[in-house]
Order: sequence, then structure tokens, then C-alpha cells
Amino acid sequence: MPAQPFTTRDPTRPWAAIAAVTTLTLPLGSIYAFSVFLQPIEAELGIPRSAMSLVFGLAAIGFTAGMNLAPMIYRLASPAILIMANAIVGALGIAMSAWAGGLPMLLLGYGVLFGVSGGTIFIILQQAVNILVRARIGLLNGYILGLWPMGAMIAAPLFGWSNARYDYHTTLLGLAGTILVCGAIAAWLTVHAGSTLPAAQSGKSIDPAEQQTATLIRICAVFFLAAAAGLTVLSQAVGIIDAYGGAASTALWAATGITAVIGCGRIAGGFLVDRLLVPFVSAGAHGLALTGTVILTVWPSPAVAVLALGMIGLGYGLVSGSTAGALAVYWPKPMYGKVAGKVYIAWCVAAVTLPVLAGHLFDLTGGYRATVLIAGCGNLAGCAIALGLPRRRMGEA
Repeated sequence: MPAQPFTTRDPTRPWAAIAAVTTLTLPLGSIYAFSVFLQPIEAELGIPRSAMSLVFGLAAIGFTAGMNLAPMIYRLASPAILIMANAIVGALGIAMSAWAGGLPMLLLGYGVLFGVSGGTIFIILQQAVNILVRARIGLLNGYILGLWPMGAMIAAPLFGWSNARYDYHTTLLGLAGTILVCGAIAAWLTVHAGSTLPAAQSGKSIDPAEQQTATLIRICAVFFLAAAAGLTVLSQAVGIIDAYGGAASTALWAATGITAVIGCGRIAGGFLVDRLLVPFVSAGAHGLALTGTVILTVWPSPAVAVLALGMIGLGYGLVSGSTAGALAVYWPKPMYGKVAGKVYIAWCVAAVTLPVLAGHLFDLTGGYRATVLIAGCGNLAGCAIALGLPRRRMGEA
């Protein structure tokens, strides 16, 4: 009888890769809770609100830059080493922010060091987990994006409590320590998972045809139009509800609820892409958000404002999750991180367009009616553009 070939079980552990991205993305999601630091930092350092907005804006740009930098450094070291090195840089940036004596150090620490390292970590983790996981890829990537608002929901009350009990210096140092500890855990889990990055896994070049420029442009447009409306809601929900006559307490609870809705929408969007065609999921999400803008325009009131903002937020979450899943539908796994970095540029541009314009329009008009109309037009355009995406299912060549 001929000898049987020696075989071993698959040494990879996808669950460990999922645990790694969960462990470190949650504290990175605290960037969405940055508003908790506005008042105490402004009071101590005498920095105006416009300058503090610049810190957050630079952090968003830094995250996007890091996301696009990540694929360029895949070959420099193993995923675990890259994750740990960037976690150290990010923790250093937060620690610098804790003891910043003025705006320049805040911009360097929070905006550049934390921003760039955080974006780099995110793409490395997302690429590594996409290499290993073979099923329900849409749900996986929707879940990963959903970790960002979940992290903010955990961080915001903790930051508020720590600021009141101690001070913002202690809070930021605690965040720096958390990033270091979570970075070490994520690095260990990455090793345990057997994660690799495309440069180490295959030397094959990517066929230029697989870049699908037209599809990428459409996806970026769909994501941008949803994010512009969604980030306006996320950043100014309290002010919008107040402008429509809502009580302050209602606005605060609604803002927290909308953040949760966006997180759930991201998971649901990824889940739907595993089962339905991407164009229909994205177009339906934009249609839901458009419905919210229409009912708020026709029936302006505090209760309708809460409902409408929730619908716009849910639409944004669904588009976010379906976009993350769509990348796995249209591109091969080794390209996921590279393409995702380009798509997240649309998120960055969205963060500095309609949310900024909304504040300017409020100063001019004293309300948000014009902003809601602009968001609705964007959702209408997004619905039309989404329907032009290729009708391909997950797993199809």
C-alpha cells in the first residue's frame, strides 16, 4: 500500500483575526467622541472652538492618509509588528495631546501621530482578517465598520466621567494606555491567527483590469453622498433637533441613539450584501435617507426631526456597511486594503464638506432647512448612481 501523504490542519484561526480587529478598533473609534474634550481643553488652553475643530479635521485627514499608507508598508514587517509599532506611535500622540501646552502640539499629537497611525492600523487589521475569513464577508466588513460608532458610544460616557472625576489629562493618558494594551493584545491575536498580508502571501501582480476604475468611482460617489448627510447628522444632531424645537435632554438622548442606529446599520448593510445585489442595497439605503429628508421638510417638528435624523443615519450606516461588503464582491481579497483606502478618501471629503457647510448655513439662516434639502438631493443622486453598479453577487467571478 503506498504511503499516505502527510497532511496538517489549517494553521490559521480566523476567529483570532476577528478578535484582533475588534480589540483595537473599539478604542480607535473614540475619535468620534472627541467632542467630550472640547470644553475642558478650550477652558484650560484658551483655544477657540474653530481651532479645536481643526484638530478633529486634521485627525480625520490623518486617518485617511494612514489608510492609504498602510498597503505601502505591508512588506516591511509582519502584521503583528506593524500593528504594535503603530499602536506605540498612536499612544505617544495621545500622550502628547494630554500634556499639550497649545494648538501646535495638539495638532501634531492627536491629528498627525494618532490619526495616521490609527488609519494604518485599521487597514492592516481589515486586510488581514479579509485574507483569512472565507464566508459571510459582507457581514464581516459591516461589523468591522460598526466597531467605530460602538467604540465612540463606549468612550463618550467613560471620557465624560473621567473628565469630571479627574481631568482631561488623566482621561487622555488612560486612552493612551488603553491603545498600548489593546495594541499588544491585537498583535498577539494576529500572530495566533496566522495572519499574513498580500505582499508576503503572493508575489503575483494585480491585473490592471481588476482595478475597475469606473466601479471604484461609482462606489466612492455613493459612499460620499451618504456620508455627507450621515456625518452632518452625527456631528450636529443636537443642534438640528434643537433648531426644530426639541428639548436639550431629548436632543442628547437622540444623538446617542442615532450613533447606535448608524452602527447597527453598518452591520446590517454588510449582512444584506451577502444575500442581495449591491446596487439594490445601496440604492435602498439612499432611498431610506431621502424619505427622512422629505418628511422633515414637509412636517417640521421635534418628533419628526428625531425620526428623520434616525432614518438618515440608518441610511448612512447601511451604505457604509454595503460599501465595505461591495469591495469584497468586486475586487480580489489581496486588493481589499488598497481599494478600501481609496474609498475612505470619500469619507474624509464628506467630513469636511456638508457638515462644514451646514454650520455656515445655520449662521446665515438660523436653521437647518437648507442643509436638509441639500442632503436629500445628495441621497437622490446617490440612489441613481448606486443603481448603475455592477450586478454581481458575493463569490461570483
